[in-house]
Amino acid sequence: MARAVSNREKTVTTIVAWTLGLLMFFPILWIAILSLKTEVDAIRGPIEVLTSGWTTESYGAVQARSDYFKHFTNSVVIALGSTLLGLLIAVPAAWAMAFVPAKRTKNVLMWMLSTKMLPPVGVLIPIYLIFRDTGLLDTRTGLVIVLMLINLPIIIWMLYTYFREIPGEILEAARMDGASLRKEVLYVLTPMAVPGIASTVLLNVILAWNEAFWTLNLTASKAAPLTAFIASYSSPEGLFYAKLSAASVMAIAPILIIGWFSQKQLVRGLTFGAVK
Repeated sequence: MARAVSNREKTVTTIVAWTLGLLMFFPILWIAILSLKTEVDAIRGPIEVLTSGWTTESYGAVQARSDYFKHFTNSVVIALGSTLLGLLIAVPAAWAMAFVPAKRTKNVLMWMLSTKMLPPVGVLIPIYLIFRDTGLLDTRTGLVIVLMLINLPIIIWMLYTYFREIPGEILEAARMDGASLRKEVLYVLTPMAVPGIASTVLLNVILAWNEAFWTLNLTASKAAPLTAFIASYSSPEGLFYAKLSAASVMAIAPILIIGWFSQKQLVRGLTFGAVK
């Protein structure tokens, strides 16, 4: 029987949760505040920053200098493209590992996860040379491929976990009714794992959207996403704090909005099968 929680414990837990939430959100809030200041005011002390005047001139300057919508479009194409391509590969792989496991399935899963521990800079040179020789440098296609590959272990692991929670008897019943393998995956397995697949898509879109290392090293101008858009305001001439903050807000605002409206689905998917 569950232990009763007192009002005092609820109050303390609520205060601690709000405190941690505000501490994590504060950097984003401060960036938003700096983006509404002039360059002179942005480098002042915290009190002077808060009491100085407000202006949107940095947003106008950023849009005048850089084509925001071009970078935004690149980010959308790269994030969605890499996620969807990853799903096409990960769904069959996770299905095979969950329902037709081999002797070394767990070893393969651990090996895939171990690849995430490799520092990206360790494979930068060979990947750069391959992209240069195949004409994939500074292209959306190249970034879609490389981001799909680096996030593929996470996609497979998440889908494997969700698929493991689905009773195998349901799939066996579908086979007895004459369902082919393709219909079994499309019409039986996939609908039952919608919460897990949705959370996997959301998480990997966020990871691809925020990826900076590969986008900065494999692009120049044509396929540059919003991460490169932000980095362009850090130059040898100095840091333009107000404009850099404005560019950061413009880059993170879309993914923050998506995360805000999809948080329930994300939490539901991440806890899929956790409570039995």
